[in-house]
Amino acid sequence: MRTKAEALAELRAIFERWELALAALSEDELVVPRFDDGWSIKDMLAHLWVWQQRSIARLEAVLEAREPRYPAWPAQFAPEQADQPHDLNAWLYAQSRDTPWSAVYAAWHSGFLRLLELAAAIPDEDLHDPARYPWLEGYPLIAVLEGSHEHHVEHLEYLAT
Repeated sequence: MRTKAEALAELRAIFERWELALAALSEDELVVPRFDDGWSIKDMLAHLWVWQQRSIARLEAVLEAREPRYPAWPAQFAPEQADQPHDLNAWLYAQSRDTPWSAVYAAWHSGFLRLLELAAAIPDEDLHDPARYPWLEGYPLIAVLEGSHEHHVEHLEYLAT
């Protein structure tokens, strides 16, 4: 299991990779549909930002000693949904597809920095106990950081195609 320092270093590294990849593209390249589902890079970044909010809610809950306050999604889309959330992702896409690139990028960018700030403020020992936060259903808090990293890695690979 990673230490907090390792998890933060991985998150910072993937953030920098995203920043470099995005900076290399024109706005036209960022907003044109290019993936099988009709999504653009902008749509993918909006998707990452929306899921990022769930991670931020968890980290804020830890630092404020309370239950997480998840994003306001329709009731049929539980934030802790374990299976492939295709219906939720389709709903999230519909919510953000008309949002301008600049707004999507600003939200994702500031959200990622907020995630890093919150993670840095949590003591390392609070990240590794799988029983510490019952709302994580047996997962240690470090899994939130690892999951955010993996999600960004997974979607960055689409940019290479």
